Amino acid sequence: MGSVDQSEALETVYVNTFTNGILDPSQPMLGPVKDGGHIVANTTPGCWGPMITPSLRGGHEVTQPVFVEGAAVGDAIAIRIKSIRVTSIATASGNDQTIEGRFLGDPFVAAKCQNCGTMYPKTKIEGIGPQAIRCVVCGADATPFVFTNAYTIAFDANRQIGVTLNKEAAEQIARDGRAYMATPANSCQNPIVTFAPHDIVGAVARVQPFLGQLGTTPSRPIPDSHNAGDFGSFLIGAPHEYALTKEQLEDRTDGHMDINRVREGAILLCPVKVPGGGVYLGDMHAMQGDGEIAGHTTDVAGIVTLQVHVIKGLKLEGPILLPVYEDLPYLARPLTSQEKEKALQVARSWGVEKLEETAPVSFVGTGANLNEATTNGMQRAADLLGMTVPEVMNRATITGAIQIGRHPGVVTVTFLAPVDRLERLGIVPLVQDQYAL
Repeated sequence: MGSVDQSEALETVYVNTFTNGILDPSQPMLGPVKDGGHIVANTTPGCWGPMITPSLRGGHEVTQPVFVEGAAVGDAIAIRIKSIRVTSIATASGNDQTIEGRFLGDPFVAAKCQNCGTMYPKTKIEGIGPQAIRCVVCGADATPFVFTNAYTIAFDANRQIGVTLNKEAAEQIARDGRAYMATPANSCQNPIVTFAPHDIVGAVARVQPFLGQLGTTPSRPIPDSHNAGDFGSFLIGAPHEYALTKEQLEDRTDGHMDINRVREGAILLCPVKVPGGGVYLGDMHAMQGDGEIAGHTTDVAGIVTLQVHVIKGLKLEGPILLPVYEDLPYLARPLTSQEKEKALQVARSWGVEKLEETAPVSFVGTGANLNEATTNGMQRAADLLGMTVPEVMNRATITGAIQIGRHPGVVTVTFLAPVDRLERLGIVPLVQDQYAL
């Protein structure tokens, strides 16, 4: 296992180094950061840049994990997202199409040069457009992905609005991609704006940044974009070196969620499956509707500040999210004093003398498809709260919602949970603080 000297834990750990796409618990971690300390990271753009960089082996380029003081296997780490700031001036994105012959089983994980056969080839950029990514060994076009429909989008100075651009503007940006995308110096990815897509022109989108990747290191090497039940299912019996069995996939931590509610102000509780937890992040997006239905959204670089707290003895299989109040489903919002008073009147009129004390909580579930993800999220909630799955179903139906994080297989199961059950988990102070209860 990768480890660090815990004798001098730091109040703040600054991160500007990245993985090669594999979350590997045997690799060194940064830190340690103090329990209650901060992680400040300059993140790289997520999906598309790494997807056209065959030397990266995970589909993303996430930060080098950070060791958290006192975090032991079987604990949890609460991560407060203190701030997210987009630094990219522009980016590009769209729906993808793979190119057969340029990968071994999985284009995100095992790219190869179709011409010379080199696995994970290093590449260089020659010109602009979808054929600009060239194998260093033989010079052939080497990207495993191209767009079907795509756009280049630029942001205002305060990163509040984005506008999709025409051909001339997209090509101007393509010629100096790393500068316009504010790609961190230690990042090796090719900037996706190099492709200069411009199928949609003049569309306006509000900026609301979030982290598509945030979590802890799995207990075995897993490609970063596949650290979830849906993408992870592609690893089962795969023909490349990162293949897993169905049982081994349970070692994941579901850090790749693409849940747009994992944004500034939210709290994410993550499992600790290796000593120190290994907190990592990346795949920042400027905006995304529920489901990320195009398969991809606006990958951007940015500056993120996190605060971490160890919760001893809280054994999780996957994350628990405490969204900001505005992101809670209407039925899962805490009851007001007026609502409680009215409810008590109804209860007493029927001989019920006491109401449940409840608070919102959101369980992340992942699986090969949305049905499996929903079942996974409900089972995780039931196991942790000491309920049956049918009880979770009922509570999510009348006091919450099932929401899609990423299509095809990431959801949140959100509902008002009895506070006494949350007390057993040791998370009531976090919930009370988050929702001013």
